[in-house]
Order: sequence, then C-alpha cells, then structure tokens
Amino acid sequence: MYFYPEEPDYNSNDTVETNQFYPKDILDYIYAVLHSPTYRETYKEFLKIDFPRVPYPNDQDTFWQLVNLGGELRHIHLLESPKVEKYITQYPIAGDNVVGKLKYENGKVFINETQYFDNVPQVAWEFYIGGYQPAQKWLKDRKDRTLGFEDILHYQKIIVALTETDRLMKEIDKIEIER
Repeated sequence: MYFYPEEPDYNSNDTVETNQFYPKDILDYIYAVLHSPTYRETYKEFLKIDFPRVPYPNDQDTFWQLVNLGGELRHIHLLESPKVEKYITQYPIAGDNVVGKLKYENGKVFINETQYFDNVPQVAWEFYIGGYQPAQKWLKDRKDRTLGFEDILHYQKIIVALTETDRLMKEIDKIEIER
C-alpha cells in the first residue's frame, strides 16, 4: 500500500488505485479502533491520561474494514450520514414544547408532563460518551426552553446517531485488532 498526503480530485481523470490510502483513511482507522469496546477496556488507563496506543492493523483487509466502519461512524457523529435522517422516534403530542422535568419510561422520553419522544431505544437514552449521556444532556441543557421544529428533528437525529454508534461499536469489536 502507498500513502498519499492528498486525496485525488475524483472529478478529474486521476486514477485511484486500490492500494492507495490517504490521511482521511488513517483518521477513520483510528476512529474505529478508539470505538472498539474491547480496545477501550484494555487501554482504559491510557485513555484516561490521553495517551492511547493505536495498534498497527494486522493486514490490509483488517485496515480497510476498520476504515469503512470508522468512516461510517465519523459521518454519523457529524450528522452527515443519510442514516440520521431515517428517524426511529416520533414526537406525537402537540403542546408548548417547553422542556421541564425529564423522564424515561417504556421507550418514551417525556420532556414535560404531556409531551414525549416515542420509541427511544433504552441503549440510546443510557449511552455514554466520555462522562456524558448525550440523549439526556442535550435535553437537560434546554431546560425551561421551548423546542422549535428544528430542535425536535435534531434530537431525533441524535437518537439515531447514538443507536447506530452502539451498533457500529459492536461491529468494530468483531474485528481482531492487534493488541
């Protein structure tokens, strides 16, 4: 494989060989490795002090599998993936949309006494990134504020992103990462 510091212009007549890789590929590889639950458990002390060890890939196939999963994860986290537009939740009750006391019950995230997001997977509600639970924190940060239409759509994207992150982390963990 050959490393190229700049990606080709895919709109030009440049040919792209399968044995080429670029900075974005390295980023996606590292992103995937850092999202492996097994890797995180093995190196949790190093991750706490900001000196994670990133292992070399076992072979090209492993590298490209992790690049693909890491790239998918990166696009989901940036909310750029078309997958985040495929909402899995509903917001069925009209009202003032003011965020009050939050409650999770039977797949429903109540933002006040009557309004809720429905079909929120428990894994998304309880998912941790670092020391935060994004599905909870995003709403808590908006306490006593009115959610607009775009806010409601954004929260639904967050739920999809968290659910997909959990799924992809499990896929990444199936791949043997050199330790």
